[in-house]
Amino acid sequence: MSSLPFGRLYWKFLTFFFLAQLSAVIGIGLAIWAVKPDSDFDRPPPPAHLGSPERVPGLRPPPEGPPRRDLSPGPFRPGAPRPPVAHLLIGAVVSLVFAALLASYVARPIRRLREALRAAAGGQLAPGLAASMGRRNDELTDLCRDFDHMAGQLASLMEGQRRLLYDVSHELRSPLARLTAVIGLIRQQPDRLEDCLVRLERESERMDRLLSELLTLSRLESGMVEHVDEPVDVAEVLGDVISDAGPQAMQAGCVLVFDREGTSPAWVKGDAELLHRVFDNLLRNALTHAASGKWVRLSVAENDGSVCVRVEDRGPGVLSSETEQIFKPFYRSAHSADANGHGLGLVIARQIVENHGGRIAAENRSEGGLCFSVFLPSTAL
Repeated sequence: MSSLPFGRLYWKFLTFFFLAQLSAVIGIGLAIWAVKPDSDFDRPPPPAHLGSPERVPGLRPPPEGPPRRDLSPGPFRPGAPRPPVAHLLIGAVVSLVFAALLASYVARPIRRLREALRAAAGGQLAPGLAASMGRRNDELTDLCRDFDHMAGQLASLMEGQRRLLYDVSHELRSPLARLTAVIGLIRQQPDRLEDCLVRLERESERMDRLLSELLTLSRLESGMVEHVDEPVDVAEVLGDVISDAGPQAMQAGCVLVFDREGTSPAWVKGDAELLHRVFDNLLRNALTHAASGKWVRLSVAENDGSVCVRVEDRGPGVLSSETEQIFKPFYRSAHSADANGHGLGLVIARQIVENHGGRIAAENRSEGGLCFSVFLPSTAL
């Protein structure tokens, strides 16, 4: 039954529109025919000045007063005209043509949308459905535009997943190759076992850190992280971050500077642990790239309904074309000094900030170095 064409939307529209118009044509035609005056019955009486008709012997004279009229319905009067069959047929044909055009106008974009969905199911996500609608500007065209937007988003996500898979395989291939080399070295030189075990431990830790960061990023992007919406004092979180990063700052020979606007708390709503990870990633990134003997500054201020945190360093900075690229997975700047990093810290930081309804940006400082700015919606207690 599903293969029959009469169940399709086009035929349903065609049938409904045709029956509606045909009923209207027949109804109007019959109404006009029913009330059409009959010349024999509706003829007015003769004028009074012509006098009374002569009386014929043996015949009953006509009654006085106006002539009687047959009160039976018009179509059933004796001698009434026949129904206008030819006009009704012409109206039916015209109704059929207009119903077919209207049904095609409605069903055509739905048919194209169905074809586009089939193509998308096969992996062809090229947008362009709305352009095929021409000058139409109705709800079906809006639906086609929404489909194009969805197809573009899906194509972007699929491309990102393919690129991420390639990058992950590349990142895992290097430590695996080094592990294989160390195992071969142990077999060739058993006397260097202790040294090789240290290298194996270092490589395994690096792989574990990579997989942990990938798992965190995947959970953040998929929304699997438990949503926590509690008041957090950003200034207090920054104080903890600076305290934790103190040993690394001493090792790098850098001075940590904390600028705080006022003494009142800077409240936001969110997860204190995740926000701690954001600022910790930014601070350690700044310490890694800052020159020895220079400072790294953290500042927090509240204005225009948001809390702004800035992390500035006096390192080499990045190219102006890289201020957005550094937030992509596994991307390393040409000036990167972190050989042990995987290029996921900034990606995780951006995802956490966006999950909190904020945004993060990077820009080069005019005096040299890089500045990260984090904007989070503030809340009042």
